[in-house]
Amino acid sequence: VQLQASGGGLVQTGGSLTLSCTASGRTFSSYTMGWFRQAPGKEREFVASISGGGVNTYYADSVKGRFTISRDNTKNTVYLRMNSLKPEDTADYYCAAKLYSDVRFGSVKYWGQGTLVTVSS
Repeated sequence: VQLQASGGGLVQTGGSLTLSCTASGRTFSSYTMGWFRQAPGKEREFVASISGGGVNTYYADSVKGRFTISRDNTKNTVYLRMNSLKPEDTADYYCAAKLYSDVRFGSVKYWGQGTLVTVSS
């Protein structure tokens, strides 16, 4: 599966942004999807994930209550709605896809390219 992420940009503290990630292929609903991020000088970290049917979602503690992950399997797209953004949310955001288990457990095989989110103070 190939993943194409978009939606990054510059936003002020407290603002909102929505990232999108569109996948190729016809079995999108078979994949758990998720978002990771990597800030300069830091390791890539898990942000959020969603099950194939969209029923189960998981979030990192740092974004819980502010970010919402969702998916539209008719459009092969996963979204990350980010509200109340903080400067520490500044990072390259990567979408991820995985079969059989959640992306938050690692061993992700499919990655999109990063989309940069910059939150100004």
